[in-house]
Amino acid sequence: MATGVIHSGICGFTINVKATAEDGHTVSLEIESDCPNYQKIAEELTKVDAYKEMFNKLHTGRVYEVFAKYSPHPSCPGVSGILKTIEVAASLALPQTASITVTKE
Repeated sequence: MATGVIHSGICGFTINVKATAEDGHTVSLEIESDCPNYQKIAEELTKVDAYKEMFNKLHTGRVYEVFAKYSPHPSCPGVSGILKTIEVAASLALPQTASITVTKE
């Protein structure tokens, strides 16, 4: 199992992801969030094919499809965090902390 915790930024919402690769290919997802958009995403995005998510063209997978349906914020890092968690669960990447730091001068 892989877990991801995504702190989305100024909105203050957190997205918690648990991903389990049943066969190294199909990944079951449990997504919990205080964000109302991600609560809708969680209801619909429960299982994905890791290889289709990782090796198709950008923005064509199931994760992006469901994200586009419910999230009005294209810059939300939640979608990236979910994809990274799927990738680790399917042993397509090693777990490592990723971050985005934004400043204005």
